[in-house]
Amino acid sequence: MSTSAGKPKLGVFKFASCDGCQLSLLDAEDHLLDVLGLVDVTYFLEATSHIEDGPYDVALVEGSITTPHDQERIQDIRRQSSFLITIGACATAGGIQALRNWADCDDFIRTVYASPEYISSLATSTAIADHVQVDFELRGCPINQYQLIEVIQSLVAGRKPRTRTHSVCMDCKQRGNVCITVATGEPCLGPVTQSGCGAICPTYNRGCYGCYGPAKQIHAQSLTDHLIGEGAAPAHVVQLLRNFNSGAEPFRDESNRVEALT
Repeated sequence: MSTSAGKPKLGVFKFASCDGCQLSLLDAEDHLLDVLGLVDVTYFLEATSHIEDGPYDVALVEGSITTPHDQERIQDIRRQSSFLITIGACATAGGIQALRNWADCDDFIRTVYASPEYISSLATSTAIADHVQVDFELRGCPINQYQLIEVIQSLVAGRKPRTRTHSVCMDCKQRGNVCITVATGEPCLGPVTQSGCGAICPTYNRGCYGCYGPAKQIHAQSLTDHLIGEGAAPAHVVQLLRNFNSGAEPFRDESNRVEALT
């Protein structure tokens, strides 16, 4: 990464999200100090009220786009940023709030708010990449803090970030886990989910929930056909796919296909 003078300027921005990905960075503790030595953090409201105007060499963006104001703000951040990285399932796939995409958002607003006419909201929750160019995506709900540190260090060093793109199944094999679907019949999204968590759920005898979104070169229908063939209810398979990364294209399209079977 090239910068005009001094250390690269880093901005961390939030949209519709739970703040968990930003907290993952703050929880890095000693490793965070190493990162702070490499960059100049000029905008990070989760960590400090001191802010500086852009432009920014690197922008980390958490959260999905859910309001008209969000749409305007992300365009402004993109214009000010040389390299934009989306972090977490909300920013890369619309997040758990993307479940609204299969419902009537106006019904939710009328139910929750006493004066819905004052609420300005979009009908959908969508990924940052649906609105601006994204230079790198870091998956997870929340992200793996060590992956984020690796990405920042790589950018500063001028090399390509090294993040895993294989499926959770490979992690299970490396840990010596017995396949939970084969052994117990419990549905698991591990074969179609990108690595990042270290196969936490299968290690503790629970099926993968797809927290890191779809892995590369997957065939989701093969998995869902197998799960349904082994007795899983199509409605349950739809629920598995419509979770943290429901808005990711492979999960979204396959959940729609399976839903049509019910």
